[in-house]
Amino acid sequence: MGGVAAFFDLDNTIIRGASAFHLAVGLRRRGFFGYRDFVRFAFIQAKYLLFGEDAEQIDEVRSRGLSIVAGKSVAEIAAIGEEIWDEVLSLRIFAGTQALLNRHLEAGHQVWIITASPVEIGELIGRRLGVTGALGTVAEHRDGFYTGRLVGDLLHGRAKESAVATLARQEGLDLSRCYAYGDSTNDVAILSSVGHPVAINPDARLRRHAREVGWPVREFRGRRRTTARRSMLTASWAGGAWVLGLVLRAARRQLRG
Repeated sequence: MGGVAAFFDLDNTIIRGASAFHLAVGLRRRGFFGYRDFVRFAFIQAKYLLFGEDAEQIDEVRSRGLSIVAGKSVAEIAAIGEEIWDEVLSLRIFAGTQALLNRHLEAGHQVWIITASPVEIGELIGRRLGVTGALGTVAEHRDGFYTGRLVGDLLHGRAKESAVATLARQEGLDLSRCYAYGDSTNDVAILSSVGHPVAINPDARLRRHAREVGWPVREFRGRRRTTARRSMLTASWAGGAWVLGLVLRAARRQLRG
């Protein structure tokens, strides 16, 4: 009998919002890119919190992010990532998702983070949460410096499903006994590949699909609300307001500067 694993998406499943945006905030504070780029990233993050994932925006963030880190030291970015975990990411973990993750670990299951975000972010968060490992989008580096190119494709949609299938063969996992957790309609492929799919904090399209096929839905974005819909909207608008506040504070600093 094959082993059991739980596969967790990262953004809006484990972390509120896009983890790459939180990294971008930290890089902006350290002078890696300009104010205009920061505003653009913040706008995309606000739309993500309000309306869910958008493949075109993901590609835009990926392309701009690769250009920003091109020529930068892998060790330097890794060190900054550790600082950003302490400053921001550790405070953005959904408690409900962490409880699920911990229950899988206690049951002796493997736990993997599967994310379109840079694999370094997934591995960092995975280490801090004590999971088995992480798979993510791989940015090419040579001699310890990023080149600005990808190795392979963005780990997104069907690519996640393929990566999990490969991992299952390597680790001797029985996917019919495994679990998967995701928030976006783009996670349908990986959710459909396991015996126990769960939609966490789903966007509208994934929520409809989960209802149609009978998948469980878990909502961790807010305190008690009269309906899951009200919880989703309240948490999303709060997230959007948080992003707007970041932009306004950055603008004030820019004007003073």
